[in-house]
Amino acid sequence: MRATGARIDVLVVLHEAAGPLTHEQVMGALRTGVYDKASVWRVLADLAEAGILRRMDLGDRVWRYELLDSCRAITDDHPHFLCEDCGDVSCLPALEVRAKDGDLPTALQGAEFRLRVMGRCADCLNA
Repeated sequence: MRATGARIDVLVVLHEAAGPLTHEQVMGALRTGVYDKASVWRVLADLAEAGILRRMDLGDRVWRYELLDSCRAITDDHPHFLCEDCGDVSCLPALEVRAKDGDLPTALQGAEFRLRVMGRCADCLNA
């Protein structure tokens, strides 16, 4: 991929983010009036297709993008917490799934889990 100004600016925004961002959040972090929405959509799609970003839907029908780089403490596919009130998304450490009473059922052994944790964040609980 060519290192265009738009791609670099989007990568910088995602690098500085504490967690996954929506298209609108990326647009809000870019300099006003420099890039149009369609261009940023294309940049996000291109970077996700190239494996530089992870694109995810956390169950609220909103695509979010997360940079995959060596500067992150969490580099693998990890769970996220979605606040149902404010929409904030936080990265969670790796979680373990086990059966409460014994072994996992055969159907789940060797399965790939993608966990989404939803609820109210501390800020919304205290508001």
